[in-house]
Amino acid sequence: MKEKSVLLYQGGSYLMRESGVGNAVRQQEKALLRAGAAFETKGWDCPVVHFNTILPDSYFKARQARREGKKVVYHAHSTMEDFRNSFIGSNWLAPLFKKWICRCYNLGDVVITPTTYSRQLLSSYGLKAPVMALSNGVDTDFFQRERGQRERFRQKYQLREEDKVVISVGLPIERKGILEFVQTAECFPEYQFFWFGRLHSVLMPHKIKRAMAQAPENCHFPGFVGKEELRDAYGGADVFLFLSSEETEGIVLLEALSMEIPIVARRIGAYEGWLVDGKNARLRENFRELRKALRQTLKGELLVLTEEGRKTALERNLKSVGQRLATVYQTLYNGEVKSKGEADYGILSYFNR
Repeated sequence: MKEKSVLLYQGGSYLMRESGVGNAVRQQEKALLRAGAAFETKGWDCPVVHFNTILPDSYFKARQARREGKKVVYHAHSTMEDFRNSFIGSNWLAPLFKKWICRCYNLGDVVITPTTYSRQLLSSYGLKAPVMALSNGVDTDFFQRERGQRERFRQKYQLREEDKVVISVGLPIERKGILEFVQTAECFPEYQFFWFGRLHSVLMPHKIKRAMAQAPENCHFPGFVGKEELRDAYGGADVFLFLSSEETEGIVLLEALSMEIPIVARRIGAYEGWLVDGKNARLRENFRELRKALRQTLKGELLVLTEEGRKTALERNLKSVGQRLATVYQTLYNGEVKSKGEADYGILSYFNR
């Protein structure tokens, strides 16, 4: 067995390659590489196995790992709360989803989740495993402003230099705010709106299909694009509008912060402690206030916060995340992570203080 190496389990993750989970898995690899930590993506000959999905194959492999005496890290990217208002039938299935994710996460010797907010949610579920908060992080070396981004973006979509452009990124689902995004575009016909991300029509509720089909001419849906094109979109737009009503963190928000684009977002629990109104973003409670903040930002009536936004992103750069992940693995190698019922969690006490 390879000593002091971790397996980033890949089974089934290709099914989520266009989601936030898929993005998080790719970032973990980069983070560990930049931290110089040993890891594998194939095979089974490692003392620690890190799981990121709640698909059945991950559940059964995690059970196998426990039987074989391996240590298990389970990454909690999902909660019952962010499962709701996502796909057809998601609200009806939410209680069953909660039971399933608890079964998965309880296989972990430690559970990692992106924010203090999601840690509190998971702790309220009565998980047996100790839960720690650690940001998914952001590739600040890649997501940074460079010359030519604005020009490429505007040329691709045939936009004029003087056009004001608002973008959002994510699966086009109700929880992410797709309906409000379309309504906002209707309220501001003088601005151009772009939503990047796609979802198979089979999973999409009728009201979202209808809203997108009937969206005004200034509201565009390019679908899923590569990271280089997405970076150009961040660099070429004037505002990042994020209307999600529930998140565990929001990787695309970190990308927008890193790209120094003004952010207008709905105020939700996941942002507590790191996204601060008037410091690195504009956070508002309701639709009317969000529209007002968007208008003021586009008209240059509010103080620019992008420099502080970049600092926030730099605090969550991938190397730092990789170093912390490596510390968790090392703690597991050494047998220092104890059960939730014990007073001292070792490294967990550091991360959760």
